[in-house]
Order: sequence, then C-alpha cells, then structure tokens
Amino acid sequence: MEQPPQASVQVQLNDFNSWSSLNDTIMGGSSQAACRVTSEGLILEGEIVEQDGGFVSCRSPLLNPPLDLSSYRALQVEVNGDGRTLKLALGSRSGLFGLTERFYGGLRWVAQLPTKTSGTTSIEIPFNTLKPTVLAQPLAMPLRLIRFDASSINQVQLLHSKFGQPGELNPEFRPGPIRVLLRSIKAIH
Repeated sequence: MEQPPQASVQVQLNDFNSWSSLNDTIMGGSSQAACRVTSEGLILEGEIVEQDGGFVSCRSPLLNPPLDLSSYRALQVEVNGDGRTLKLALGSRSGLFGLTERFYGGLRWVAQLPTKTSGTTSIEIPFNTLKPTVLAQPLAMPLRLIRFDASSINQVQLLHSKFGQPGELNPEFRPGPIRVLLRSIKAIH
C-alpha cells in the first residue's frame, strides 16, 4: 500500500492552557492585555498604549524539555488578526554554545505575520526565514556565529508591537483595543 506524502505530517502545538500574557509594563509601559483559552483557540485581548512600550503578547511557559522540531521545515499559524501585522517569536537554546540565553531580554527568532482585516489568515513560516532579535532590535553579531536550532525550541510567543522588522517600526501597529484569536500552530514538513 502506498504511503501518504511527507508533507501531510504535522505536529499540533495548540495546548494553550498554560500560556500567559506578557505586556510592555515590564518596561514601564501601560498596555494591558490578557490571554484566555476558548474552544476556538487562544484569545489575546486588551488595550495597547504606544507610549513607553507599545506591545502586548501571549507566550507559552518555558518548555522543558524543549520541543524538537528538527525534522520539520516550517510552522503554519492560523490567526484572526484584524489586519494587524503580528509577530511570532521563538526562544531556542541555539548557537554560541548556549550563550544566547544570556542576552538581556533573551534572544528570540522572529517572523512577521501580516493578517487579513477579517477572517482567518493562514501563514507558513519556514524556519530558515526567522530573524534573530534582542528586545526588538537586530542581533549585532555575524549570523554565521548563530543559527536557529529547531531541535531546542523552549518558548513560543505571539505579540502585537509597535516594532516590526528588527529595528523598524510596524506600519500596521494600532494602539487602542485589541482582540486577536490564535487558532492554531502546526509544525509542517
């Protein structure tokens, strides 16, 4: 009997029960948002204030043991984002012999998620397109010294921030009320 093609194999990352909010209040900002699980997925809901921060997010706990997605090439995210450009950030114990975890604020591997103004947006994020950042700024070291390691993903975060590409402003940032629904995250071949 013929085997199904590899591309149909997926890993679901949809256990959102232990995710929590992280907002710009950690940097002196005043944005407030909360994360809650519904039958449709994870909802990030609150109010974004641009001054002194300008971000709200939901993030997984530190994953121990880390996720090993080394046999996959990408993540597929389904989200209702109201036309906002969101970010997906992954923590990984990769590169420089584990020293990347010592960067203040943590090294994160980030992808932009432009969303439709209504309905669900499905976005594929190949691991080789993730950009290393520290506190929304590009990493100031040669990329040949550091590589994303899909075998040691230790945190996943979805956020809306006034910062877009590393070091740049997000042109789709909107302060005020926010409601984002993260429907699913899948690892795909």
